[in-house]
Amino acid sequence: MQPIRYLHLDVFAASCGGGNHLGVVTDARGWSEGDMQRFARWTALVETTFLLPPSVAGASYRVRIFTPQREIPFAGHPSIGSAHAVLACALAEPVDGLLWQECGAGLLPIRVEGEGHSRDLLLKSPGERVLATGRDAHPLLDASLAGVELGALPPALVDGGRRWWLAEIADEASLRHWSPDHSAIGALARASDSMGLCAFARSASADHQLVVRAFPAGVGIVEDPASGAANGLIAAYIAQAEPHGPLARGYTISQGREMGHDARLLARIEPAATWVGGRAHTVVDGVLNWTRA
Repeated sequence: MQPIRYLHLDVFAASCGGGNHLGVVTDARGWSEGDMQRFARWTALVETTFLLPPSVAGASYRVRIFTPQREIPFAGHPSIGSAHAVLACALAEPVDGLLWQECGAGLLPIRVEGEGHSRDLLLKSPGERVLATGRDAHPLLDASLAGVELGALPPALVDGGRRWWLAEIADEASLRHWSPDHSAIGALARASDSMGLCAFARSASADHQLVVRAFPAGVGIVEDPASGAANGLIAAYIAQAEPHGPLARGYTISQGREMGHDARLLARIEPAATWVGGRAHTVVDGVLNWTRA
């Protein structure tokens, strides 16, 4: 086998080590689905991605995204990290400021802003739908929200590439100090075929306007330090619910501090699109020596 370049990334980090891990196999030509799943199981990362030449017109590259258990069609931080790897390895160049990612959710644009260490990558989510709203939207929702006061917007089940329950909490301090019932969130996730619960609160901080905590019990994770897809759904929900509110044009997000991380994400809300992303940093750049099955 020819050695393959492999990157280990820190995605959405506001400070070194603050973001979400991602492993990227930069050339997966010749890898079977079984090969990819076996390697993703070995890395034991939340997601590992595999880059391939595009198979549809207009795509800059193709990516397949695997958890240790299965392939998934779309996720936020793997999409941003994969786009970073494509640029770092000179596998494609932006056209009119955009990369076009081919994945299981379709052909998705990724906006490229800036260069080098100050480069931001923002993903346009694959459409969002509000499926239900209100604390009584599901019999198991109330137990998942026990111990915390809700904010202005009602809880909602939103679908857009991934399906999440969203809940606004009354204030930043309450959200940061909340100890949720993870078993209740897990039961809700399984009963509603969702990722779990993503809670957010508005902030008066100078460096962020929203705080987010994500509990993806539906895929066996207690808490996620940086959630691109979930933040895309929050931005779309805010844009729909408060089209003239203070967050209606976009904001900066803090996530992960409660679990020892420090993630920074950006939401940009436009009349026809919602973009969410941030920066990715290469922590390890090496050669993969892996024998396929």
